[in-house]
Amino acid sequence: MEKSFENVSNNDLFDLADLFKVFSDSTRIRILFSLFENEKNVNTISNELGLSQSATSHQLRYLKDSNLVKSRRNGQSIFYALSDSHVEFIIELGLEHLHEDN
Repeated sequence: MEKSFENVSNNDLFDLADLFKVFSDSTRIRILFSLFENEKNVNTISNELGLSQSATSHQLRYLKDSNLVKSRRNGQSIFYALSDSHVEFIIELGLEHLHEDN
């Protein structure tokens, strides 16, 4: 299948580069992996990953601003989940690429 990039705007290319920058931090990748299982609050994520709540909140805000995670409030707690199945697919595809035989 031949791919054509004729209809891809410069803005799309910049946005795509920004999206891939989000994946360049191992802490954010660890958080995303943690959310593969189910939605979680900041305390649960920070305890699982051995991070401070402040660092976890900061990274979750960055991931949310990048539309990779979504949140919902339940009383005093905010629960985070992957935005959609594309996020998991991107990570799985990246891992598959890393493990390909040359």
